[in-house]
Order: sequence, then structure tokens, then C-alpha cells
Amino acid sequence: MRTSDFDFESPTDLIAKFPSKERDESRLMVIHRNNKNIEHKRFKDLHKYFEEGDILILNNTKVFPARIFGNKEKTDAKIEVFLLRELDSEDRTWDVLVDPARKVRVGNKLNFGYGLTGEVIDNTTSRGRILQLNFEGPHKNLIKKIKELGKTPLPKYIDRNPENIDKERYQTVYAKIEGSVAAPTAGLHFSKHLLKKLEIKGIHLIEITLHLGLGGFLPVEVEDISKHKMDSEKCFISENSCKFINEAIKNKKKICAVGTSSMRAIESSVSSTKNLNPFIGWTNKFIFPPYNFSIANSMITNFHMPKSTLLMMTAAFSGFSLIMKAYKIGIQKKYKFYSYGDAMLII
Repeated sequence: MRTSDFDFESPTDLIAKFPSKERDESRLMVIHRNNKNIEHKRFKDLHKYFEEGDILILNNTKVFPARIFGNKEKTDAKIEVFLLRELDSEDRTWDVLVDPARKVRVGNKLNFGYGLTGEVIDNTTSRGRILQLNFEGPHKNLIKKIKELGKTPLPKYIDRNPENIDKERYQTVYAKIEGSVAAPTAGLHFSKHLLKKLEIKGIHLIEITLHLGLGGFLPVEVEDISKHKMDSEKCFISENSCKFINEAIKNKKKICAVGTSSMRAIESSVSSTKNLNPFIGWTNKFIFPPYNFSIANSMITNFHMPKSTLLMMTAAFSGFSLIMKAYKIGIQKKYKFYSYGDAMLII
């Protein structure tokens, strides 16, 4: 398939700028792969589609306040720095994106205030730099200061400054392990009340970790999908999580990947017998049609950007024609799109 096959006109008025008033009050499109039926529900109805012994796989990553602002030494030009990942805690070097990139060169020094400074020591891409941060005291003091100064890294398409509500709502209620610069957005719809309903019904909530970078949210820029290269993301799947999931596979239970990040994680560590293996490492797995999924037989996801790897994975799971039909209906019925938008359950 070609990248252009996944293009569609996405109305800007359907991009959700704010989260729904209550997490589980967002809309839920339910897509049945066997008979091609499509239902329109609320996310709080999710528990009705699962039974005792079924599994939901949750990505428990926590979003890091990755966006900080500083001034360039001498010129005092304002520079936005997006902290992608720490490369070396001893050297305090970070892989970052800078904006405006044309003003930031190797050797430039940045001042973020409150004793935090940085020096650009290398280029990586057109906007990418290696930044060495400096702050007095041990490494933990540096991290604490970054968290104090950092802003919630809302995607650019939300097109507004972060507000207090985003500190809570751009995290899942089960976020535990810090390391992402973007939220696993399918999980944003879960309330603590809904999770408790699922547990009471006997549905197992199994956690894995995949720390999201920005790569999955960028459009694919090559027409031949197979030529696209995914950014690597760090992943952790415990032996205990595998035990529950593999038992559910054996018993032919419903196994639901909550979000493309959960799906990508589990598909990165499949055994020759189609079971899930424990995993600690990095994955750059790119899933696009056609693809045979090994672990999950259902999936929760949001409405994604045109020509994105997230849409391609969703199409691989649901079937291309069915997902494009669902998106057309979603636009007609005014479903909200992207990170703070509505959800779909594919079963």
C-alpha cells in the first residue's frame, strides 16, 4: 500500500483542543470486524464488551514535562527546547528539538533561568541538537529543576498553551513510570471508576511500559510505506504480565491492546509459538497492512492524523476498507480527533 492511501481531509474543527469534561464521557465508536457493524456509544460503556477472564493491556508510561523555554546568550532570542530523552546522566547530555532551529548552532549557550543553563554540543537533524545541561548539585537536582520549569508537552496541533488541567488530563490515571514525551492517548479515557468496574467484573488489567517519543505522531513522508523508518522507543514487559496474557491466549479470552503503543510493545516480543515473551529494550517496529497480529484480538485507539503510522497500524488491525469507512462516518457524526479526541474499540 501507498502512504497516499491513508490520506483524508480532516476538518480542523474536529481537532479536540481540550479534554472531555469527564474522562469516560468521551464518545466511543465500536467497530465489529466480523460483520462490519459500527455502533456509537460512550467510553463508560466499555465494560459491556468484556467478560470475566478477559484482559486489557495498559501502557503505564508517564509523560515528562518536556518543553522548556530559554534565551540565547548574547542575543537574548527566545528558544523553545523539547527534551526528547536523556543520553547520559553523568555528562547531563540530552537529545532535544529546538525552535527556531535556524538560531541555534553548535557552541551556542542557553539560559533557562533559576540556575539552569545549557550548551549545544552537536547537531542531529534539522531541528535536532545534543544539549549539555548544567545545574549546580547532584543529578537529581537537575531533574527536579527541569520538572519545575518544564511545561506539559501538548502536541502542536492542539494549538494553545498548556493549562493547569493538562498536568492531570494529559496523563492516564494509571501512569506510573516516567519517560514519555507524548501521552498514550487511548488510555486517557479511563477513569478510576471505570477501571474499578472492569476489575469487579473479573477483567484483568495488565500493565506494560513503552515510553513514547514523537516519531509515531509524525506523518509518513515517503510514498512507499515499507521505506519508512520508525524511531526507537524503550519498552518493558514483565514476566508476570506475560504469564497472565499467555494464559488468556490459551483460554481463548478477549485480549485488548489499549492504544497503539501497547500493541506495538506486545508485537515486538512474540515467541515462535505466538506467545508473549518478557522484554526489556528498544523497539522500532512498524506495523502496517498487511500484518498478522499474534497477541491481541481487540484494540482501543483514538482517531489519528492522516498518513500517520498510528492510522496505518489501526488499518492493519481492522482492515483498510473498514477503518476508512469508520473515519468517514466519524467525520460525518462529528467525532473529535487526535490526543484529546474520542475513541474507538475494534473487536
